[in-house]
Amino acid sequence: MANKDYYIVLGISKTATPDEIKKAYRKLALEYHPDRNKSKGTEEKFKEITKAYEVLSNDDKRKMYDQVGHAAFEQGGQGGPFGGAQGGQYGPFTYSTNGGGFDFDFGGYSDPFEIFEQFFGGGGSPFGQQRARRPVYQATISFIEAAKGVEREVTIDGKRQKLKIPAGVNKGSRIRFENYDIVIDVSPDSRFAREDYDVISEKEISFSQAALGGEIIVATIDGDLKIRIPEGTQPGALIRLNRRGIPHLRGSGRGNHYVRIKVVVPKKLTNQQKELLQSFQKEEGKEKGSWF
Repeated sequence: MANKDYYIVLGISKTATPDEIKKAYRKLALEYHPDRNKSKGTEEKFKEITKAYEVLSNDDKRKMYDQVGHAAFEQGGQGGPFGGAQGGQYGPFTYSTNGGGFDFDFGGYSDPFEIFEQFFGGGGSPFGQQRARRPVYQATISFIEAAKGVEREVTIDGKRQKLKIPAGVNKGSRIRFENYDIVIDVSPDSRFAREDYDVISEKEISFSQAALGGEIIVATIDGDLKIRIPEGTQPGALIRLNRRGIPHLRGSGRGNHYVRIKVVVPKKLTNQQKELLQSFQKEEGKEKGSWF
């Protein structure tokens, strides 16, 4: 890939200030990060803008680049972040495998700031803000606690402290606290399933309720709720409860809650019930016959 002018890569002028360089990089990194943009060529584009930022954000490197161009920074062995069995280079960051994980060496370069928190569940940059690894602990919370947020008291390194876990976290979310990270595990709830920020539940109703409609009580993450089902509701129908789902982890808004209707057919009927259904069946036959 031919070297492109770093100023053109970031879409800035050669007189751009450090703040303008940083803003340009933030915008492009959000747009082209491989975890967010799956388009062809995204990874190469992201490496390109990361390298441009690494050079232009450093006063000494920028001066050298302005004087001699790319020649001052040429080096071999670049590749994708997981391209080599033993290691390689990702933008300005080198890495090597370590027991199935990855160790990153900044080589004197800076962490591309907190932008990565938006891609890794709130856990910050995958490269870390320090060379030393941050301690990582796991916290198990319930489905409702994950949906609505919770405050927990924990003891870490002999120190008692409170952790405020925000509403909307999910299994695998990684949250940064002081000098350590917490990875969230969420216990399943027999009443609810989760798809992104939407909640899915199932509600059993009788054959007569499905045919005649009426009011039923359904469980939501905010408690029981009375809803109306229409006449002629079919088995497997989904009833949407707007903005009754999981709060968005970042920003305002909530997902929806979808109630899947399960119509229960009785296995045993009383004589009276049988007679009523037989009468109903005869009426159905008459209605069908009226078409001919």
